[in-house]
Amino acid sequence: MSAYADHIATVRARFDAALIATGYDSVLIYAGQPRVAFLDDNPAPYKVNPLFKYWVPVIESPKSAIFYEPGNKPVVFLFKPRDFWHAEVKIPVEEWQEHVELVVIDEQDKMTAWLGDKLKSAAFIGEDFAEPVASWPVKARNPANLIDHLHFHRAIKTEWEVGNLREANKLAAKAHIAARDAFMSGASELEIHHAYLAAINFRESQVPYNSIVALNEHGAVLHYDVYETQAPAESRSFLIDAGALYRGYCADITRTYARKSGFFADLIAAMDVAQQELLTEIKPGINYYELHVSQHLKIAKILSEFGFVKGSAESIYEQGYSSAFFPHGLGHFIGLQVHDVGGFLANDRGDTIARDSRHPFLRLLRDVEVGQAFTIEPGLYVVDQLLEAHQGNNDFNWQRIDELRPYGGVRIEDSIVVGENGRNENLTRDAFAALGV
Repeated sequence: MSAYADHIATVRARFDAALIATGYDSVLIYAGQPRVAFLDDNPAPYKVNPLFKYWVPVIESPKSAIFYEPGNKPVVFLFKPRDFWHAEVKIPVEEWQEHVELVVIDEQDKMTAWLGDKLKSAAFIGEDFAEPVASWPVKARNPANLIDHLHFHRAIKTEWEVGNLREANKLAAKAHIAARDAFMSGASELEIHHAYLAAINFRESQVPYNSIVALNEHGAVLHYDVYETQAPAESRSFLIDAGALYRGYCADITRTYARKSGFFADLIAAMDVAQQELLTEIKPGINYYELHVSQHLKIAKILSEFGFVKGSAESIYEQGYSSAFFPHGLGHFIGLQVHDVGGFLANDRGDTIARDSRHPFLRLLRDVEVGQAFTIEPGLYVVDQLLEAHQGNNDFNWQRIDELRPYGGVRIEDSIVVGENGRNENLTRDAFAALGV
């Protein structure tokens, strides 16, 4: 059996179980459609419903849908309008078409006519802001219990999904190298961004999220995406958080670079060691929250060793000092979405794990299981808004912190697939290694 055949069999089994558990006969998954700006007819870039591309690797065919009822082949309604205003949607012949009933439609009414009374017993999953979708007589719209059931099990990736994540990381790693080289040549943030896209022949709308391309102090802005058009007089540091898509699956990679050897380069090296040490602790049965705390302790040790904060790693963490420098979560699930879903689900019945008040931005609180894919992305930054709460505290070496401020900060991010007995796969470092980096 091919990897895709095994994947779609798994998806069917997961939908079978979810439909039985929630009392629905069938499901209609709508791919979605572009939204237009207010008082305009110019649409924003289209993003497909992740549960649509869970079944088939089709990400650029809006107004399509999948109908599935247990015991029958999934029916893919591929929308190809007769429209002389736009280019025709081209879907190459691929293996997935052997596992579905493919129905090509040029009007959505043809789909509802094909389904007939079956539409009334289907649970609808997707956006329904526009007609005629908003008026379809379905049994339920986006029922939370059905979606929770599906999202809980999506955390365990099939081999086909892992293969797609590998390829996405290879693309992103290639683009990262081009961006690094552009930084070293003195390029502006916008020029670096263009180099990233050109390396993999992507349009800006084809990357999974707005790339973070931050020079110097901009690296302290966690979601910086301004892209200055002029290069600074001195490019001291570079933080890039950028990804790629392959068959609808996401890569999410962060790297930080120093132009010169010295203090900041040493800090990057220390953070890299701390991140790699944390990677060795990933094993089935441990809770992801434990990994987050362990990484905090490692960063607290760096804060002490580099003279930013006085005290032991334990005292720096216990007093909450490390959160002023590392405010975000350690990472998140990754897959069909960059921040893949289900990180707070305790089970497939929709019970949730309460967020911890001390680390409210952590997106993943589940136990680690074989087959999960998630990121590990520690950071250390000078964020003045967070440091305000500690002004006047003599445990903080403000002169040393001022030395870091012009560099912004450090973040290093890899994507991990959990294996048996600690044999995990680092998708990101493997991708760089294949490119000789």
